[in-house]
Amino acid sequence: MAHSLCSKNAALTGLCERHLAELARQEALDEAVILEALDAGTMALLGNPAHPGLRPLLVGQPSRVKVNANLGTSPLSSCMETERRKIAAAARAGADTIMDLSIAGDLDAIRREMLAAWQLPLGTVPMYAVGQRLLDAGEDIASMRPDDLFAEIEKQARQGVDFVTVHCGLSRRGAELAVSGGRQMGIVSRGGSMLARWMLENDRENPLLEEFDRLLDISLGHNLVLSLGDGLRPGAGADAGDAAQWEEVINLGVLARRALERGVQCMIEGPGHVPLNEVRAQIQGIKRLTHGAPLYVLGPLCCDSAPGYDHIAGAIGGALGVEAGVDFLCYLTPAEHLTLPDAEDVAAGVMASRVAAQVGEVALGRPGALAREAAMNAARKALDWDGMERAALDPDQLAKRREPHKGEEVCAMCGKFCAVKMLRETRAAAK
Repeated sequence: MAHSLCSKNAALTGLCERHLAELARQEALDEAVILEALDAGTMALLGNPAHPGLRPLLVGQPSRVKVNANLGTSPLSSCMETERRKIAAAARAGADTIMDLSIAGDLDAIRREMLAAWQLPLGTVPMYAVGQRLLDAGEDIASMRPDDLFAEIEKQARQGVDFVTVHCGLSRRGAELAVSGGRQMGIVSRGGSMLARWMLENDRENPLLEEFDRLLDISLGHNLVLSLGDGLRPGAGADAGDAAQWEEVINLGVLARRALERGVQCMIEGPGHVPLNEVRAQIQGIKRLTHGAPLYVLGPLCCDSAPGYDHIAGAIGGALGVEAGVDFLCYLTPAEHLTLPDAEDVAAGVMASRVAAQVGEVALGRPGALAREAAMNAARKALDWDGMERAALDPDQLAKRREPHKGEEVCAMCGKFCAVKMLRETRAAAK
């Protein structure tokens, strides 16, 4: 395939040859548009050929905005059966990808089972596996050997992981700024905190930054997409846009260019807690500094005081973020900041992010989003409940709420006061 990025990345070439036509059909885009965006680094094709039964996915403009669901175990709750239920809930709710953020149990076994159960792209944070081995052995994270981190990334690539969060832009200078720069919440990223501790305790630079070319070598053999992590993302609205955050973003832009030159695909991870009036400036600034690379955003959470409802706060920020240029939404659930999400939380989080994506894409005038709106409006005008169900983002929820009165033509709120039916009968009588 005559394409400069593919010419440097044999694994990506193979994926394009097998899947490009179907991806173009799914996204309603010309194949040439997709290839041009891949070449420019503004779109990424998530897919590791080693992933069993892989169904690759495009992320980045002008493809549809995608939604990720974070799953995984914790030291206080580790049960593979629970994770299976969460995977099923994510699938039913329409998640496009999942990330395994497990930090307890047999992580290799959990990862293999998730890869087998989920054919769409799966992401991980390899730093977690390295940290788990150290902490479970009673050792300090500062004792980590960089070779062990690179070995873990390579192992997960061989297992079939499609994308990895790697905090390559977190420099020692950035860590010092976050720790001593007056932040209210310091560093809230788990992976970022681990690396910051390692750097500050050992008086050394981040090995993922110093040996970035080594990471590119690993990625090339598997089309392992690098999700360049936001280890210094703001954990409170008051910390948004500080020197530590932007120092990391600048580094990410430089690294994304280096990766693209080698044929490695990257995404950029974006901010967490950002007041609503700053969301647009944050998104546009990050996109500019990272050359339009696909932007993968947690939230943004536009208020800090809604525990139990963070999926709503995140959806508000996410909708505005999509309109401003976000490509990929990482969900938040009602469990955020409180506990490990269960299957019900997963479903609620996915749907909140899907609503945010629809809201943002309607504002952008995206054809697919507008077509869904038009289909719903036509069905509502006709009191066509089957049509409404087909157009709904969550048809199961529509059917569930409709069930007690599904024999009625009108909804249970209005009954014979139905405005649509009243005027329809008036028009019929006039004819």
